[in-house]
Amino acid sequence: MSSSTVTIDARFAGPPRTANGGYTAGLLAGLLTREPVPVTATLRLPPPIETPLDLDRRDGSAALLYDGRQVAVAEPGRFAHAPVDPVDLAAARAAEQHYRGLVRHPFPGCFVCGTAREPGDGLRLAPGLVGDGLTACVWTPHLSLASAGADTVPAEMLWAALDCPGGWTSDIDARPMVLGRMTALCEDRPRVGRHLVVVGRLLGTEGRKTYTSTTLYDEGRMLGRAEQTWITVDPATFGG
Repeated sequence: MSSSTVTIDARFAGPPRTANGGYTAGLLAGLLTREPVPVTATLRLPPPIETPLDLDRRDGSAALLYDGRQVAVAEPGRFAHAPVDPVDLAAARAAEQHYRGLVRHPFPGCFVCGTAREPGDGLRLAPGLVGDGLTACVWTPHLSLASAGADTVPAEMLWAALDCPGGWTSDIDARPMVLGRMTALCEDRPRVGRHLVVVGRLLGTEGRKTYTSTTLYDEGRMLGRAEQTWITVDPATFGG
C-alpha cells in the first residue's frame, strides 16, 4: 500500500463546490496506471475541490478518501459496447447550435460543458443532438490545458472531454444527473489547437441511472472512448 494526498483545483469544478466527475475519474486513473488500457473509475461521493484527499493504492486499485470515506476508486476496466461512430467536423459544429445547455443548464459552472466558463478556462463543450440519443461537438484543446513544455494535454483532460457529451444524450437539462461511474481508454493524447470531434450515444435508462458512451476523434482517428453511468440528482443538493 502507498498513500499521499491529492487536491483538485477549483478550476475543475462540476456542480458547485465539487469537482467534475470525468476530470476526477481521469486524474485517479492516471494515478493507477500510465498504460493505454481501460480503467473504470467509480465516484462514491461528490469529489470536493480545494480539499486534500488521501490517495490510497493497494491490490491493483487506487482510491481517493476524505475523512476516511471513499470518494472515488479506480481499477482495471472493460467495455460492454462498441465505440460511437464518428461524425464529420461540419456536422459537429452544426450540432452545437442546438446545445440545450444554452437555454437551461443544471450546472453552468461545469469545467467541461458549463456556459458560464470562459474560453481557455473551461472546455466550453456544447454537445448538441445529431440524431435520436446521439450528440456531437467540437473540442479544440487550449494551450492552458497542456502539460508544461508539451503540445499535448494530459489524459485527465481527455477523460473530462469524454464525460459531459454522454450526459447530454439524455434530458440532463430537465432531469439533472451527475457521473457515477466511467470506464475510459486513452489511446493517444490530444494536441493543442487541433479541432477534435466528441460524439455521444444514449445506451438506456433504468430508474435513476442513465447509461451512455462517448468517443473522441481526430479526423476520424479514435483518440479515446468511454462508457458512463449517470445518477439523477437534485441540483439543490449542491447549493449554488
